[in-house]
Amino acid sequence: MRAAAHRPPVRPVLSDRRTKVRCPMGSVWLHSALWLALALIASLISIRVAISVALIEIVVGALAGNLVGLQITDWVNFLAGFGAILLTFLAGTEIDPRIVRKHFWSSMTIGVMGFFAPYLGVLAYAHWGVGWPWPQAQIAGIALSTTSVAVVYAVMIETGFNKSEIGKIILAACFINDLGTVLALGIVFAHYDLKLLLFGAVTAAVLIVLARYAPWMFKRLGTRVSEPQTKFVALILLGLGGLATVAGSEAVLPAYLVGMALAPTFLAEHELPHRMRIIAFSILTPFYFLKAGSLVEAHAVAQSVVLITIFLGIKMATKFIGILPLTVYHEFDRRVGMYTTLLMSTGLTFGSIAALFGLTNRIIDQGQYTILVTAVIGSAVVPTLIAQRWFQPELKTFEPEVVEAEAVAGEEP
Repeated sequence: MRAAAHRPPVRPVLSDRRTKVRCPMGSVWLHSALWLALALIASLISIRVAISVALIEIVVGALAGNLVGLQITDWVNFLAGFGAILLTFLAGTEIDPRIVRKHFWSSMTIGVMGFFAPYLGVLAYAHWGVGWPWPQAQIAGIALSTTSVAVVYAVMIETGFNKSEIGKIILAACFINDLGTVLALGIVFAHYDLKLLLFGAVTAAVLIVLARYAPWMFKRLGTRVSEPQTKFVALILLGLGGLATVAGSEAVLPAYLVGMALAPTFLAEHELPHRMRIIAFSILTPFYFLKAGSLVEAHAVAQSVVLITIFLGIKMATKFIGILPLTVYHEFDRRVGMYTTLLMSTGLTFGSIAALFGLTNRIIDQGQYTILVTAVIGSAVVPTLIAQRWFQPELKTFEPEVVEAEAVAGEEP
């Protein structure tokens, strides 16, 4: 499977036969009804089989995309993209600073190893095992180094683990893991110019202002029918997302940082995150997960099933080799350690972003993109399914008062 040195230009995947730019108004309503019907079917199946709805939506999207030719229109792309941004933001709001301080080294070491182990393993196999040139092998390593914040957060919300201490540790480790992915993609392939510098400066300024003044502003606005708080958050996310796109980056990247900046405010106000979760999980995220599944083409998968399986196996094996011993070192319960390792083995949002970046910049071709994206989507389904079925630990709710008491006790001489 050695790639050719010179290949013809490839078209981005979002321009394939399932993509339409415009639809007549009647078709828009019918088309949207089809997507929401698929989301409803996925919800009903999820309730029946007790598996995360995010995973079911991916599978349903793949079936629909190959059986009925599920179309990806401009408005579907927007809703799916906004869903990924909002879901990533909400995951960031769950990063409790007290838990991060208390378990800094466990979150840091698990997150760092969660990036480096699969990155180096997949990179080595793609270059020396398959014969992909160095830039293509780097895209493969970056795409399969991720942990899926979207999938992990969706599972946490459904199971209630977002309120548990281990859930917050896992989310913090996910952030560190994906930060490594983002930095790797930026360092290796980014175009260092004035636009990127401006984006970084504006993002840093916005984060400082939000951390300082958002609690005061949200308290002044209060809870109103017009939802000014929700609109303000959406404005920040879309504004920074637009700047990221102009700078040649991805709109989803600053969302996690904004979520972390607003985490103390969201932890203090229980109604606001609840209202935003309703918006995200009822309308937006189904489009994201269904679209992710619909991008998998059955015939391309059948032609490369062995290589896809090998890539998926390398990702999961290297995650286990790197993370599981750390859970033992940090004295995690055995079941909790397996659960943590499996969830850290997932991938979706940043993995698909890295693969799509490689395709649109002509670093990889359509066949390589299909291989990587299918392996990424497989990593969203397989480890999560195993974790939920056989290794989900007993839920122990995290009590903020307990941590505060421990923190105060730790500060006493």
